Amino acid sequence: MLRPRIIVCLDVQDGRVVKGTNFVELRDVGDPVELARRYEEEGADEVVFLDISASHEGRGTLLDTVRRTAEVLFIPLTVGGGVRSEDDMNALLRAGADKVSVNSGAVRDPDVLTRGARLFGSQCVVASIDARWMDEGPGGPGWYHHTHGGRRPTDLEVVEWARECARRGAGEILLTSMDRDGVRTGYDLELTAAVADAVDIPVIASGGAGEASHLRDGFTQGNADAVLLAGILHDGLTTVTELKGALEGWGIPVRPGAQAGGGSR
Repeated sequence: MLRPRIIVCLDVQDGRVVKGTNFVELRDVGDPVELARRYEEEGADEVVFLDISASHEGRGTLLDTVRRTAEVLFIPLTVGGGVRSEDDMNALLRAGADKVSVNSGAVRDPDVLTRGARLFGSQCVVASIDARWMDEGPGGPGWYHHTHGGRRPTDLEVVEWARECARRGAGEILLTSMDRDGVRTGYDLELTAAVADAVDIPVIASGGAGEASHLRDGFTQGNADAVLLAGILHDGLTTVTELKGALEGWGIPVRPGAQAGGGSR
């Protein structure tokens, strides 16, 4: 069984890492290359790099920034934003990504997940789902998937869409609660558990981490295989090292911290 993972997210806009609340009110927090290097040295298990304006602006991910980030990492790097085809996936993998995250592109063409899995292996294909609770959703109250950096709601109910992504060949699901994003009150455990229990591929909980106990609850109550966090690290409120120490104290078998390093992988 795989150990629970701690994943650090770098939301990138115009080549800079940004952070906001509920996907809005973005503020600059630093350079992606420097932040990626720091979080690996602290013991992050993986880094996720999301070009959050690529789909909205109708362009591909900024490959040069991806390449520079990949060059300093030895841990896995997942990259997403503006991925529409297997050619886009190939470009990102060639730029140094280990996995490619697909969101809006999968809604437009769900078979892109299948084609990507066939060409590169399902372990390289991550389905990114941005979930928001809607009291008056297309099919009634529930969580619905949003695209284009959370700007566009769809009629896709989140749990069923997660099942479809898994059937199509995705090897992992990055599940973000838009309602909890940046508010630091904890992951949406009900949402996370509903998706994790519905699919047989790993689920990454995202949106809401504010302290170590939230990560613990994501694993133990949300049934997540990994937890993703950003703001509390960017703002210097804690470190990956401190979070792993707390999780170990609670008996969560997290992975040992990565060795500090750098250079081409």
